[in-house]
Amino acid sequence: MRKSLQYPIGEFKEPKQVSLKEIEGWIEDIENTPKQLKLALEGLSEPLLDTSYRPGGWTVRQVVHHLADSHMNSYIRFKLALTEDRPTIKAYDENTWAALPDTELPLSISINLLESLHQRWAYLLKSMSMSDFEKTFFHPESNKEISLSTNVALYSWHGKHHIEHINLVRVH
Repeated sequence: MRKSLQYPIGEFKEPKQVSLKEIEGWIEDIENTPKQLKLALEGLSEPLLDTSYRPGGWTVRQVVHHLADSHMNSYIRFKLALTEDRPTIKAYDENTWAALPDTELPLSISINLLESLHQRWAYLLKSMSMSDFEKTFFHPESNKEISLSTNVALYSWHGKHHIEHINLVRVH
């Protein structure tokens, strides 16, 4: 399998130092994810929605529902880190979630959820101070503390990463 199919925009690179300007850009990416997702989905036929972007990968439909699942979890992780001292978050099995029956629902349900979620998330992110972005949560799967600045960078990348998976289906 070509790595470019799995990581069409490249793998996530954790930032070493973070500036306010970078954070503002990542927040803008998160704010625009639902709009970018809708553009990527525009005109895709039902058969293409049930097409995988790579051998062994998820279908477009699963990718869209995964974005809702993952971004809800991330939003909650931000709120936990902002209100608790280094909370341990709950990891989940993305592949098992992607196989649950709710991924058969119309895409509009997850798109609408993402639009509302990202409005709240962007509002919360814009209200945070630089010291808020230094707060952390513990991820038991990776066995490390993750700062909110790293997590905002990750989810800026995450939306673009999966939108590009959808674009791969469009060109094949």
